[in-house]
Amino acid sequence: MPRKRPAAVERLDDARHEEITSGLVDRGFVVVPGFLPREVVTALRGEGARRRAAGEFHAATIGRAGNAQRDASVRGDSICWLGARAVTTPERALVAHLDALCVALNRALFLGIAEFEAHYACYAPGAAYARHVDRFRDHDARVVSLVLYLNDDWRDADGGALRIYATRGAHAPACELAPRGGTLVAMRSEAIEHEVLPANAERWSIAGWLRRRPRPERVAGW
Repeated sequence: MPRKRPAAVERLDDARHEEITSGLVDRGFVVVPGFLPREVVTALRGEGARRRAAGEFHAATIGRAGNAQRDASVRGDSICWLGARAVTTPERALVAHLDALCVALNRALFLGIAEFEAHYACYAPGAAYARHVDRFRDHDARVVSLVLYLNDDWRDADGGALRIYATRGAHAPACELAPRGGTLVAMRSEAIEHEVLPANAERWSIAGWLRRRPRPERVAGW
């Protein structure tokens, strides 16, 4: 029989889920500092470093499937997908939180989220990711985009901010966010443009997407 979580933890999760839900509805994005405890964030960073040392990372590409290509002038990170690999203890902790978030968002917003995908991302100093949205033009499975930062003791001088635009084509950003460890950003995949600015230090995160089953025709809005 599964153990019931302590009431205080349930209340904390409920508050965070409500914060994320409200942010997605009101602004299209939300920033949640301290989404995971510091020790879990540190452990996830260690898992990423271990996987990279084991040769599990590869240069990120842009585009889908057969059209994917490497273009470092657009996207300069290296990545390691989590889905096909054995999940370690800190990765299981992250998955549990994402599972709970999927349930909460489906209950509140009827998004039809059926699965999620995620990968580690590491940007070497100077690497960046040009302005973009996360949903492909010909594929509407991605509903909510997530990024969890794994950088301990990040300083403003280290750069590497996430620049978020509230609407497509907006001239001025809605915010610029330093990638400090434990912070989660959630955004509507089809609506929110964003970019990663170059950093002066190695920059680590886990990027993920909450996905529904693709629809036969594109549908506007949620």
